[in-house]
Amino acid sequence: MNYKWNYSQPAPEEAAWAEQIAAQQHIHPALARLLPARGVTTQAEANKFFRPQLTDLHDPFLMDDMQLAVNRINIAMGRKERILVYGDYDVDGCTAVALVFKFLRQYYSNVDFYIPDRYEEGYGISKKGVDYAAETGVRLVIVLDCGIKAVEEITYAQELGVDFIICDHHVPDEILPPAIAILNPKRKDNHYPYTHLSGCGVGFKLMQAFALSNGIEFNKLVPLLDLCAVSIASDIVPIMGENRILACHGLRCLNSHPSIGLQAIIEMCGLADRELSINDIIFKIGPRINASGRMQNGREAVELLVEKDYAAAMERAGRINLYNEARKDLDKQMTEEAIELVKTVPELDNLRSIVIYNEAWHKGVIGIVASRLTELYYRPAVVLTRSEGMATGSARSVAGFDVYRAVQSCADLLENFGGHTYAAGLTMRAENVEEFSRRFEAYVAEHILDEQTEAFLDIDGVLDFKDVNFDFYLQLKRFGPFGPGNARPLFCTHRVYDYGTSKVVGRGQEHIKLELVDDKSNNVMNGIAFGQSSQARYIKTKRAFDICYAIEENTHKRGEVQLQIEDIRPCE
Repeated sequence: MNYKWNYSQPAPEEAAWAEQIAAQQHIHPALARLLPARGVTTQAEANKFFRPQLTDLHDPFLMDDMQLAVNRINIAMGRKERILVYGDYDVDGCTAVALVFKFLRQYYSNVDFYIPDRYEEGYGISKKGVDYAAETGVRLVIVLDCGIKAVEEITYAQELGVDFIICDHHVPDEILPPAIAILNPKRKDNHYPYTHLSGCGVGFKLMQAFALSNGIEFNKLVPLLDLCAVSIASDIVPIMGENRILACHGLRCLNSHPSIGLQAIIEMCGLADRELSINDIIFKIGPRINASGRMQNGREAVELLVEKDYAAAMERAGRINLYNEARKDLDKQMTEEAIELVKTVPELDNLRSIVIYNEAWHKGVIGIVASRLTELYYRPAVVLTRSEGMATGSARSVAGFDVYRAVQSCADLLENFGGHTYAAGLTMRAENVEEFSRRFEAYVAEHILDEQTEAFLDIDGVLDFKDVNFDFYLQLKRFGPFGPGNARPLFCTHRVYDYGTSKVVGRGQEHIKLELVDDKSNNVMNGIAFGQSSQARYIKTKRAFDICYAIEENTHKRGEVQLQIEDIRPCE
């Protein structure tokens, strides 16, 4: 891919400020210059950024309807009513259900959980789920990571005498469901200071409020933060503000004393003997939890996450691992088919979006395929299949473009839809697909910026190899956990050369293992450039080139750094 490199030299006053912060925080000035882009402009803000404290979490009762929600839970417990914890079948929904269920069952026994079947019930609150609640004597449902648009379903539940508390983070419509309480920081009338919580994060705030209401020590909530970290990473919400605090302490839990279910997944992934990062969640742990809902039923994932017995957890994790292997095979096949279908789209080069439809595709994998197309073609993508007589699908977006609004612009063609800036789900009648494709493209073409359709790399600083050592890496680690809003920094070094030992590696000889030098130090830097073997011939000519890279620890040589090279550009 031909990347555009974005880099701006810091202004003199910015450089001077960075020197001051660098001295106060004991970090390299090049790292101090990263802080303003992360909203850190004072010494006090830097202290909070580098030392995220659980005491800095917001008061949960600042969230609209929180007192109503806690009062209803306390009433249910006082009356010994049956409570059902209900959630979506993706990672965020499953972790949210596991968190709320695990915490409540410590203090109340008449509680159960429910995950709708992706294929029989679809996304969100279903009539079948409401009927299940009523038939099993449930009087209160706590719904997580969905429900904000379930006006009809919750109205039906009211008629059956079932109350709902909604904990959601998706964009609401103008009309809200008639629930007892709606906890959603994206409500228009919201007063909560932080709007980017995950669904699991909203569930955590409810349990934080429940604990405060009942005199339960906050420390009882801390072991549940590993679930928050998994949800934040997997749902790709910003890792700043309150999410940064939850993710940071959740990672500590995940690395020091994960729950039995997550420990089983960690061992199944082969990650037991290393420090886990956000990337390990995104690429290893999250996909396995997701695979349960994609290939079978998300309930199995929740059963694993709340499991108390290690042997049973390992057995459940083994089954989920098999689902993930099947998911990967299906993902590969469908992605190849999707790429071939995209190639048949007339005037593809002139379109700003991609909308494709195949009735035979597996509903559980279309979101992954949409993500693959977005990465490959760098434009918003919608992938649709047929389910229950309808065309149903997932939309994914490129950086900076709100795909939810693009889908919303076609609302009159849709039976239902939901989501947020970078991902959305939608369902329509099959006969509307063609018109949806036309109108979706028209909206994208009108609103997307040229720079949003280009593959680019934002470079955070220019370094010489003499600056890149293990101490620099340890300072860089203090900026983590990395994710949206706090992206892993990328650096550039100009005019580097092959030390003479770089070589092509990989089963298909597609990667380059590099040993590099620059002309300002004697340091030999190790690097890996995935999928860039086409550059090997130039590198071997001993001519100079520029590199853009992230810095990581060399897993084969502890105490040394390695460059993960994102792009190589021959010097002019």
